Order: sequence, then structure tokens, then C-alpha cells
Amino acid sequence: MKCDVLTLFPDVINAYLQTGILGRAQEKGLLKVSVYNIRDFASDRHKVVDDYSFGGGPGMVMRAEPIFKAIDHIKKDGLPRRVILLSPQGMPFTQSMAQEFLREEKRLTFICGRYEGVDERVRLGLVDDEVSIGDYVLTGGELPTLVIIDACVRLIPGALGDDRSVEEESFSWGLLDYPHYTRPREFQGMRVPDVLLSGDHKQIWLWRRKEALRKTIKMRPDLLKKIELMEIDKKLISEIELETTRTGEEE
Repeated sequence: MKCDVLTLFPDVINAYLQTGILGRAQEKGLLKVSVYNIRDFASDRHKVVDDYSFGGGPGMVMRAEPIFKAIDHIKKDGLPRRVILLSPQGMPFTQSMAQEFLREEKRLTFICGRYEGVDERVRLGLVDDEVSIGDYVLTGGELPTLVIIDACVRLIPGALGDDRSVEEESFSWGLLDYPHYTRPREFQGMRVPDVLLSGDHKQIWLWRRKEALRKTIKMRPDLLKKIELMEIDKKLISEIELETTRTGEEE
């Protein structure tokens, strides 16, 4: 996976890229990220990248010129790119979008906005996709960019060390993740479920699937409408509903 990141705060991006899974992915050659400081492409001696908005209003807006110059500079290598603007108005980022980005043969180029946003001509003249990581406003596009890169890299074979982690974690099933336990077997009166200590892989799978369904029904029932349930899922959901009814009656 190859990416460009255009930002006013390259240290924020570089610091995160050096750690954990992303750092190891770069060492293995699975990820290559080129980070560019937009301020380097400002034309005046003070490296001004923002200005007041025409028509008035609070805050400053990032100017179009430095961003266009930055994109022109990196496009000199002739490689095709998919330019992504991080924006609260963008399409919601999802696991399926991460998979799509990873399959993309073009370099992913991220523009990290700041202040009140970017000049509209950046969106009109440069951007292929606007992407949001949630219905809230952040200080800038750096964190969303890192979220997207992180989510994509986790899907690269070999990035996690054990590819089963990708297959079983949240949203890869289309469901929330099942509960995880580690040593000790008992802690403050809470015991690890016996099935996880049984060595019976079929029963462990069924327990995990059921608990993933249980958590999804409770916390994100909307996800169930987006996946095709297996016959075993329908049976497990019936068991969950019966257990919930019994618990309610006992209370």
C-alpha cells in the first residue's frame, strides 16, 4: 500500500507511523507513506496557508494555491493517484471502504484540512473522494487519515503476523467482536467461560459466534440488516432471544 499525506503537521503523522503495526508494515515493505508539509508550497516568504473567507464568517480557511502546488509536485512522478479529502461532509468510512482502498491500484493521496476547512476549489479541482470517520468535528484531518491508513494496513496479508486476526475481528464478520479472555482463569470473582478452556474448536467457534451476535443485537442491531445471516446464526439468535426473555422473567 502506497500513500501520500498532505498536512500542516507532518510530525503528527510521522510519529504514529513509526509505532506498532504501521511501523512494522513499513519495515516489511508492505506500506510506504510519503508525508508533505503543505506550508512548503506556500508562495510567500511567511509561508501563509490560510486566509479569511470571502463573505465573512468566523475562522480561517486553507488557501487553494499551496494545496494545488503540492499535488502538482507529487504528480510529477506520473503515478496514478486517488485523492481523498478528509471532511465532516464526506462519505462515512467503513470496513468495506477500507477493503476497496486496499484493492486500489492507485496511490492514495490524503489532504488533511485544518481551520474552518479548505477552499472549495480544492474539492472541485483535485478531489476524487470526500471521506468522514464520523458525525463530529475534529481539529484537522490528520487523525482521520491515520485511522484510514491503520484500518487498511490491518487487511494486508502479513501485516498483523497472524492473518486469522483479520478474519475474526470486528466488522470482518459483519458483526461486533466476541469477548476475549486471557490469564488468569479467574480474576476478582470473574471466570473465563469453560468452553474456551475445553479445546473443542467447534464449540468455541459457536460460542464466539453467538456472543458476537449477542453483542451486535445489543449495541449495533443495524449491522444485522447489512449482512446475510447463516442458518446457524438464525438458530443462535433464537437462543439469545429465549435467554433474554428468561432473564427478564427472573428479574
